[in-house]
Amino acid sequence: MTRTARIERRTQETQVALSLGLDGTGAGARTTGLGFFDHMLDLLARHGRLDLDVAVTGDLETGGHHTVEDTGIVFGQALDRALADRRGIVRYGHAVVPMDEARASCTLDISGRPYLAFAAALPPGATGTFDHELTEEFFRAVASAAKLTLHLEVERGTNAHHMIEAAFKAFARALRQAAAIDPDETG
Repeated sequence: MTRTARIERRTQETQVALSLGLDGTGAGARTTGLGFFDHMLDLLARHGRLDLDVAVTGDLETGGHHTVEDTGIVFGQALDRALADRRGIVRYGHAVVPMDEARASCTLDISGRPYLAFAAALPPGATGTFDHELTEEFFRAVASAAKLTLHLEVERGTNAHHMIEAAFKAFARALRQAAAIDPDETG
């Protein structure tokens, strides 16, 4: 069974081309025009064991919102397509990830029901050109488009880079667990 998907999305604000392989090694290139976001997508691929190629051209002169949200939508659509009928997967995943002083936890259900519970006391501002508030926007778009029930919490931290990185890693590891094939699952 090949669990892959390729999606292209073109709007007035962005052009997104994304390919995803669920049973990968973290291979691929991520280019969005937002260096910190590219770094987070790299971590998502590596910790999720996803082969992930992402190329985005967006209206960055107005900020990163459309680029990040549309990337989340397309990633979620690709995840939904690659999971197909979801038969035989573990379905549930959980991970807690420390990143220096920060700690994030993620619990998710590949349920077919989109829901995001996001809690993070991220300081206002940006890391590079990535506005911290875009973290929630990315995960909301992913949960909606992939039809995931996603609970993601940054439980502690003072450094926004570490807090956001812990969140992406926790999500990636929980997703890897939940999307894994369970040989004992019949339905």
